[in-house]
Amino acid sequence: MIKTSRMVHVVLVTGPSGAGRTTAINALEDAGFEAIDNMPLTLAPRLFEGSTLNRPLALGLDTRNRDFAASQMMETIDALAANGAIKLEVLYLDCSVDVLIRRFSETRRRHHLSPDGAALAGIHLDFDLMQSARARADILIDTTTMLPRDLRAEVTRYFAPDQGKAMAISVQSFSYKRGTPRGIDMMFDCRFLRNPYWDLDLRSKNGCDPKVQAYVAEDKNFAAFKKQILDFTDLVIPAHMAEGRSHLSIGFGCTGGKHRSVTMVEILWKDLQLRGWHVNIRHRELVEQASHTRTSNTKVHDS
Repeated sequence: MIKTSRMVHVVLVTGPSGAGRTTAINALEDAGFEAIDNMPLTLAPRLFEGSTLNRPLALGLDTRNRDFAASQMMETIDALAANGAIKLEVLYLDCSVDVLIRRFSETRRRHHLSPDGAALAGIHLDFDLMQSARARADILIDTTTMLPRDLRAEVTRYFAPDQGKAMAISVQSFSYKRGTPRGIDMMFDCRFLRNPYWDLDLRSKNGCDPKVQAYVAEDKNFAAFKKQILDFTDLVIPAHMAEGRSHLSIGFGCTGGKHRSVTMVEILWKDLQLRGWHVNIRHRELVEQASHTRTSNTKVHDS
């Protein structure tokens, strides 16, 4: 067992079977993490009761764990997060259903949740069981369009930036009604911008839609707001890098977390990419099919 004399970085790697968990854990191990995969959920919190751990730890947990239950997994995550000696990050690997079916077909593996039937039934059950963990994730990587080498590079860039690009930037949208996200370094309030909710043709859409973005951009304050944010990030990102930071988190909030904040994240993502930064985006309030997720340098949408 592990006794911690200082805060230990723990990355809990999870997601549906076939999304790339083994590849991600191997990448973390190569980056210097101690890797433990598929251990019983009930034992995970007890890891930190014994001898000293000198390296960060990667834990692989999903529905293949021996004593898996969705409630038990969330209890495990909560117990680890509550441990003051641990810096916990939940890494969720997502993937579209069609690609997971293809991966199981190509490898001729049976899905562990439907050993006597088609992979599709097991994949859907897997998604259902993992929804709580997906919503709890700190980092989501969609592997739908990724080769294993792409996923390895993405994990390395995020968790071992000294081996890749110097800084990883995450930008996320959220609803103030649900509270502010954990770990945000800079936060911007978008509630003063024109709200597409009041346009009945746009209410059911979200800020990923060009029509919603155009509606928000028509606000008289939008251009100045965007310019000042870009000017600000141009100033502070290099300054944070000079201080040796490896990750910076930026949040945009609005009332429902669906239109204005999503629009700002989408636009800032594009501008930061053009500036050469590695950017991970997350829309906390959006509930979308995994197949609707658009990926580019780990562009992710979260429920």
